[in-house]
Amino acid sequence: MNTPSTPSAQPAEKSALEKATMRQVAWRTLPFLMLCYFIAYVDRVNAGFAALQMNHDLGLSQAMFGLGGSLFFIAYILFEIPSNLAMQKFGARLWIARIMVTWGVVGGLAAFAVGPYSYYLGRFLLGAAEAGFFPGVILYLTYWFPKAYRGRIVATFMVAIPISSLLGSPISAALLGTDGWLGLRGWQWLFILEAIPAVVLGVAVFFILPNRPDNARWLTPEQRDWLKQRLEAEARQAGPVAHMSVLQILKNKYVLALAVVYAGSSATSNALSLWQPQILKSLGLTTMETGLMNGIPFAIASIVMVLWGRRADKSGERIWNTALPLALTSGGLLATQLVGGSLAFTMVLLTFILVGTYSIKGPFWALSTEWLSASTAAAGIAAINMLAHIGTSGATWMLGAIKDATGSYPLALLPLALLTGLGAVIVLWMGRSQSRDAASAPAMPLPAATSSSVA
Repeated sequence: MNTPSTPSAQPAEKSALEKATMRQVAWRTLPFLMLCYFIAYVDRVNAGFAALQMNHDLGLSQAMFGLGGSLFFIAYILFEIPSNLAMQKFGARLWIARIMVTWGVVGGLAAFAVGPYSYYLGRFLLGAAEAGFFPGVILYLTYWFPKAYRGRIVATFMVAIPISSLLGSPISAALLGTDGWLGLRGWQWLFILEAIPAVVLGVAVFFILPNRPDNARWLTPEQRDWLKQRLEAEARQAGPVAHMSVLQILKNKYVLALAVVYAGSSATSNALSLWQPQILKSLGLTTMETGLMNGIPFAIASIVMVLWGRRADKSGERIWNTALPLALTSGGLLATQLVGGSLAFTMVLLTFILVGTYSIKGPFWALSTEWLSASTAAAGIAAINMLAHIGTSGATWMLGAIKDATGSYPLALLPLALLTGLGAVIVLWMGRSQSRDAASAPAMPLPAATSSSVA
């Protein structure tokens, strides 16, 4: 029989074990994954700076440049779900390594485009190579972090996106200055030199990342057991998207709604990463001034997104913490119609837009992974990201087409304002709908098969 003091001591013991375990897991996985995602995003959006020279050399109009961006996402969409399912089969370590080495090689070869069609092919192949990396990492994080940690962890991981523009912008601008080395243009050196880290890190993944907690030698047996039991207990609590085929997942109302919600944020993030250097350059800045000014809104957004992710985890509330940043993004995009040629006003609005579009990341993916069961997580995460990028692909092409037709960047941003505004409305509707469904569902014990299917 336990003494009276034992029950009160046990929770403190568990709390200490939890803190030590999660601190160890975070430090061992998160910084390396952030570095990998930083390189992924630099290689994805460095075409925005390359365009300052490349568009003239290859004979690309704004619409043609935007079409290449769309082709990236079309390939990304086609290969995303198969890639995530393959990661589940072959293991995260091997599959993430394969993805990174492949996109590094393809990204470097983009330097040898000679016209519009080889540019299109390069962007399509890069999208196919990178497909599965982001949803694969989001799935990987669910193997290591319980639900209560996911908002801040995803936000911290995804801070690599704005940091890639903060640090990558001046680096990319400086690389354009290598023009003429060994007979190559600056934009060619940019693609070649920024592709090398992806290959190096891809090889490193195989030696650094364990597949699951069971393979983590840096956790004590006690820590491994606690983490495994905690994650398995949560996995048995099925969300509204549970135990479905891939086709059923693609038709599920929650998956479709989540995809539309994320489409606005994803489209804005990717569109501005590609087009923002050209927007700022059009205001009369030099190439290096563009590189330096481009990083400022991303620096502020990176700080706010981490703080917002922590806030979302602390409150445990996901719906409003997702809707409010979307509303801020939509309002900022609409306000660009009033900007005129003012650099100061443009910088303020770009900062608000990027703060909103990045702050959604943590609470949104925490919400999504909570609503997906363990058996649907791999396909579900990939499906949400895949369907959302259909909107991203269309918006990237449309921005270039509208700019060519009207000569106005603010008008080209209007579709993004409408998409993010729609996302804010939908996420609020989803919250009400899920609350009603949960309230009307009869209380039932979990089926015995659930535990075995999770294990």
